[in-house]
Amino acid sequence: MIKFINKPQSAALAFLVAGAAWFVVGALYGMVSAIHLVAPEFFSNIPWLVFGRERPIHVNTMLYGFTGTMLIGCGLYYVPALLKTRLWSEPLGWVSFLFWNLTIASGPLCFSFGYTQGREYSEYVWLADVSLVLAVVCLLCNMVLTIANRTEKQLYVSVWYFVAALLWTACNYPIGNVMWHPATGAMPGLIDSIFLWFWGHNLPGLLITPLATGAAFFVIPRVARTPLNSHTLSLAGFWMLVALYTHIGGHHVLQSPIPNWLKTVSVVDSIAMVIPVSIVVLNLWMTARQQGARTWGDPAARLVMGGIVWYLVTCIQGPLQSLPYLQRVTHFNNWTVGHAHIAMLGFGGYIALGAMWHIIPLVTGRSIYSQRLVSLQFGLLTFGLTGFFLVLTTAGLIQGSDWNNGETVYRVLPQLAPFMVCRAALGISILTGALVGLYNLIMTLRQGQELAAVALQQVEEAA
Repeated sequence: MIKFINKPQSAALAFLVAGAAWFVVGALYGMVSAIHLVAPEFFSNIPWLVFGRERPIHVNTMLYGFTGTMLIGCGLYYVPALLKTRLWSEPLGWVSFLFWNLTIASGPLCFSFGYTQGREYSEYVWLADVSLVLAVVCLLCNMVLTIANRTEKQLYVSVWYFVAALLWTACNYPIGNVMWHPATGAMPGLIDSIFLWFWGHNLPGLLITPLATGAAFFVIPRVARTPLNSHTLSLAGFWMLVALYTHIGGHHVLQSPIPNWLKTVSVVDSIAMVIPVSIVVLNLWMTARQQGARTWGDPAARLVMGGIVWYLVTCIQGPLQSLPYLQRVTHFNNWTVGHAHIAMLGFGGYIALGAMWHIIPLVTGRSIYSQRLVSLQFGLLTFGLTGFFLVLTTAGLIQGSDWNNGETVYRVLPQLAPFMVCRAALGISILTGALVGLYNLIMTLRQGQELAAVALQQVEEAA
């Protein structure tokens, strides 16, 4: 056991496998949510599966458990690889793995029985908050010491993004989760909405976004076999993300009596986020130009490129819906739910999966068990998520338009029924994609060909 824990890249592999497993768990709870919205009484006699308890499990497991865990596993591989050194401490990586996954496991264990702080994206109980912060601090220390011992002088932009994501999370998570109030994890009164959405938006923006962007900057140049288009542009995108993202969470509560200056700053910087997003997307697309056959032909890179497309769509839609006039129609309805899905599963999830499939052979020394299954996973997720986006956007516009014209909430519900049925059906495709991915990963670890043998076979065939 000790020998395995000290094995190079073992912590990275653990995070990658755990991320694939949490994807299945999160998708299962997502299906339960979808069933609730079609048949609310289906689980009426099972208290730990009522909507108010299992929905936070779905959300947090997909955010932290699937996307976050898998992207951390990718970073634990590519940061030492880019620095041409070993991870400073594999055992410390395993300590991070333990604390991080204890936090995620606390979701199903605590939320199911009503133990929650009851704040969206901040539901984990205080002890789980402490566990997550410890995991992030351990990861950060490991990365800093790895950088200090590097043999490569240049810090490639993926290293910047990965380390910054850990640093920002270590600073922002305790503030947004009000960890100095262990009993409630909240501030009294309206002020709590500002603290809540400080982390609620920094979670996707300063944890998932830099993790996913760093992974994309690692995978695309490797697959395209060409240098990054512009290192300067990559750093410009990095610093603009820092400058603009930290205080845009206020656009979630524009209808509340928070200070007007905060509303204005939130809206202006939300719109301005189009700039760093465009820089990142253009830089990656310019890197892959004239290499379409390689990037779109490679199943792993195809997922990453798909994630970049979803990133662009998300960051066109997000700034627009931050405008107060448009929020009259788009806020508090299924439009927002559709937006959240394309952001986390589309942008973060696609890049996490693509980077994982690209990195797994490098970590294990084994080829992917089935590239066709990777392509099948891409197809299943794309079909399900595109349908989600269209169905939930349409349902949200129906809700918002009716409410804006004075209709009551309950009278709109019958109009949404067919959309909720479609959502549940599309969820089957996403759940199947998660199961296909986990099966393919397990079979890769068990039966994937050793890369040395594959290389020898290719040489013999060429001869």
